Amino acid sequence: MSGPRAYRLGVDDGVAAALAASNLSRLHGPALRRLLAGARLARVPAGSVTHREGETVEHLELVVDGLVRVFVTAPDGRSMTVRYARPGALLGVVSMYADGFRMPAGTQAVIATTVLRLSPDVVRRAAAEDAHVADALLHELADRVLSFIQEITDSAFTSVRHRVARHLLDLASQESRAGAGARPALTVPVSQRELAEAVGSVREVVVRALRDLRESGAISTHRDHIEILDPVRLSREQGGTRVPDGPRR
Repeated sequence: MSGPRAYRLGVDDGVAAALAASNLSRLHGPALRRLLAGARLARVPAGSVTHREGETVEHLELVVDGLVRVFVTAPDGRSMTVRYARPGALLGVVSMYADGFRMPAGTQAVIATTVLRLSPDVVRRAAAEDAHVADALLHELADRVLSFIQEITDSAFTSVRHRVARHLLDLASQESRAGAGARPALTVPVSQRELAEAVGSVREVVVRALRDLRESGAISTHRDHIEILDPVRLSREQGGTRVPDGPRR
């Protein structure tokens, strides 16, 4: 992981677009500048686990580019993703306010990712003194509650296409092998039969789902593996935590 560097207001680095897609877009001028005081940009390599289950450290991070998964791990080592965080997603608001906080899940960069790390102390003070900051954080917490409730129905009732997209992302996160080229290409060594068994369907239905995902430009398929060409687009297919594509109103 590259060392964090101070974020200077007025230097874009994609931060402006990420802020516009987040609940912090509700803040302007002095309130936003105050919130970003002491913030640091950090580059996270693909496959890196940035926070682990059980950690107690407060944090607040804005995903600037890339893709982060939030996952839980079973005693036998299997993992399940409970959220995919795309650019504009905030991570860690709960850690600043939950008594006796312990990370209930880990976080991992699916592809090389940039995050803006805000100071929890700065943000908490700003929220205590500025109702607009508090309102933005309350909206973020409300979004997280609703999205995790939605996650339950997504896991139980989504289409085969959604389940295939999610399983591919989970496998790619475990492999964490970036292909060559300007754009990240994650290689998933899985056959269509294995994929059908994993998502509880039959091969013919999975083949149709893969064709749809291939035509969307999210993946390319091969005899013994699948390449994820656009992980962010694939994350939108799988129905997890939703982050708007454009600025919030």
